[in-house]
Amino acid sequence: MLLVLTGVTAVSVALLAVVNELTKAPIAAANAKALNEALRVVLPEFDNTPAAESDTIRTADSQGKAHTFIVYPAKKGDTKVGAAVEATSLGFGGDMKVLVGFDAYGNIVDYSLLSHAETPGLGSKAADWFKQGKGDIKGLNPGNDPLAVTKDGGQIDAITASTITSRAFLRAVNDAYSAYSGQEIDGTSGATPQANSTTDTVSSATLQAIPADSTGVK
Repeated sequence: MLLVLTGVTAVSVALLAVVNELTKAPIAAANAKALNEALRVVLPEFDNTPAAESDTIRTADSQGKAHTFIVYPAKKGDTKVGAAVEATSLGFGGDMKVLVGFDAYGNIVDYSLLSHAETPGLGSKAADWFKQGKGDIKGLNPGNDPLAVTKDGGQIDAITASTITSRAFLRAVNDAYSAYSGQEIDGTSGATPQANSTTDTVSSATLQAIPADSTGVK
């Protein structure tokens, strides 16, 4: 019996390894396609390949919690026209991963909810809620005023019956802006305008939201 069980286990492991190897490439291709489509949605018009020029930023908030962001620079020729930042925040049901696009001034172009574990029909509304009506965040600049729901004194209407999800989503957006502009990350309230960033990996892919000249483009 022991030999039979060992044989069955060995065969099962081998089959799983084969299936994993066969599906690895298609899954990676599908994920890459989904990311590129999301970048087209959230960024200003660009002619480079943001996904191939991405940069990972690691930082810690005021409580010492580690955060990791991926920055995708958007360029038109040699001119940086914006960047998209992938940020994660803890929602009601688990992590929410959001891709937020900014123009050269730090204004939000659009966003894409990449993944979440929120309640179907409630928290899952975050995919569209913040693109319309009084919840619309497009065109806003978190550097001028960190985004917050009206219950917290902010200007954004929370998703009906999903205040926790709404707070988590806006925290991810604020933190994405902080990573974009080189500010300190505050895991509790979002962006805090500190002069010195705790980022330990920053490259030219990270844009400053403050315009460098009259055109507003770095």
